[in-house]
Amino acid sequence: MSPYETTYAEPGDLAKVRQFVRTHATGLGLPEHRADLLTLAVSELATNTLQHTAGGGVVRLWSSDGRVLCDVIDGGGIRTLGRRMPAADALRGRGLAIVERICDEVDVEAAEEGTRVRLALDLDGAR
Repeated sequence: MSPYETTYAEPGDLAKVRQFVRTHATGLGLPEHRADLLTLAVSELATNTLQHTAGGGVVRLWSSDGRVLCDVIDGGGIRTLGRRMPAADALRGRGLAIVERICDEVDVEAAEEGTRVRLALDLDGAR
């Protein structure tokens, strides 16, 4: 199956991205409560793209081997994983920490188009 794909370039596109992820994630068999988690994770990444990079990004979504996979690609730099959750009084810095905690797997790598963050959620939610 070819991945579903959408792009975003401005804050007004975030609602479209969230709807895209939720619709296709549930269509690929992800239970609604898990699709909500994936939607939140992608929204955090897309928001970071718009706040910290020049230009927008691409979201690709597909299923494979009992998982829904999602790539969020942008022109920003490589992000580090294993983040600690910021203190309650911190103004920023929770986005990637949240993403890592709500997805079954998160991987970051350089890609031809820029930086790719790959998210995976198991269809059965056994995690």
